[in-house]
Amino acid sequence: MITVVQRVRWARVLVDDEVVGAIERGALLLVCAEQGDGEADAIETARKITSLRLLQGRTPLDRTLLEEGAACLVISQFTLAAELRRGNRPDFTAAAPPAVAEPLYELVAQRLRDSGLPVATGRFGASMLVESANDGPVTLTLTVRQGAVVPRSGS
Repeated sequence: MITVVQRVRWARVLVDDEVVGAIERGALLLVCAEQGDGEADAIETARKITSLRLLQGRTPLDRTLLEEGAACLVISQFTLAAELRRGNRPDFTAAAPPAVAEPLYELVAQRLRDSGLPVATGRFGASMLVESANDGPVTLTLTVRQGAVVPRSGS
């Protein structure tokens, strides 16, 4: 499971010109379930985000979302699974099929809620317009495989 985490001053998502989810200060989460991902990956993704020191305190990355009463906007983003090595057209075969991806995306959002975070979501499978003000900017990539956070490639 791949998640792009952006610290934001605000974020919102629209479907057919209607706001379906919005937050003030917090994190915009672009979540991608890949082939082979399961519940353990969704649970670990939510756990890591809940404990992630993303917000400014004494230092720029010192406080968690929970400590600051901040929120999450969770958006399904299958395009994070794109393979770009060959040709010019992205290949999305690594993305989990919708029947697998949607419950995992929903599980991430529910586990974040269960931790006490306010959570808004987009609409799975819809064409969405996502607007945000990236704060910092701070943008991080989290990858979880077999229930564990994995290091960035090339590290």
